[in-house]
Amino acid sequence: MSMQDFFDSLTGQIITLLVLLVMFGGVLVSGKGRKNTTTTMVVSALLVALSIALNQITLFQMPQGGSVSVLGMLPIVVCAYLFGTRRAVMCGMCVGLLDLILKPYVVHPVQLLLDYPFAFGAIGFAGIIFMLKKEAFIPAYLVGAFGRLVMAVLSGVIFFGAYAPEGMNPFVYSLGYNFSYIGAEAAITCIVIAIPAVRKALIRIKRELDIQSQLVKVNTDETTFESK
Repeated sequence: MSMQDFFDSLTGQIITLLVLLVMFGGVLVSGKGRKNTTTTMVVSALLVALSIALNQITLFQMPQGGSVSVLGMLPIVVCAYLFGTRRAVMCGMCVGLLDLILKPYVVHPVQLLLDYPFAFGAIGFAGIIFMLKKEAFIPAYLVGAFGRLVMAVLSGVIFFGAYAPEGMNPFVYSLGYNFSYIGAEAAITCIVIAIPAVRKALIRIKRELDIQSQLVKVNTDETTFESK
């Protein structure tokens, strides 16, 4: 049985789902320095679901895998903005595993990792930019998209170099191929992020979540003090 047949099978999908549940458990408990409130967990789960839903809206499908979706990477970047890099990477990996269940294209275990959990998990590194500048939405998004591009290019060079035209460097082919759809989606998303109403909405959501987190911390501290 080939890798593709395995992940197309019920057994392969069940195993992937079990791994996904473990990963999702990591999402729920991740986020150093932040209380894992019910709201935080629910919002993280909703962002994973939203990313999957948006990834299913395909504007253009590439012949050897990959597609231009409608803002599919944005929820992972929003997770990085709201909750930090660690949680966003975990959320991204969950998105990648769900995408594997929905649209499997597997030729090798390493290719699976690069194209699914690693590729989407790398989008979460957008959080590094938010650590440097809180509301740098477009630079953070571009860093996340670049992280996914790096994984896709590595996969292309290692496993899909045979598709390169004769005499063409596999790296150049992979870079051009993967940039064509990741870059197109990034351009569309950056236009959306640049809309003032979108930026203001994200800032307002974060402020409300931060206020709630502070209230939970105060209530927890008061409860601890009273118990003493």
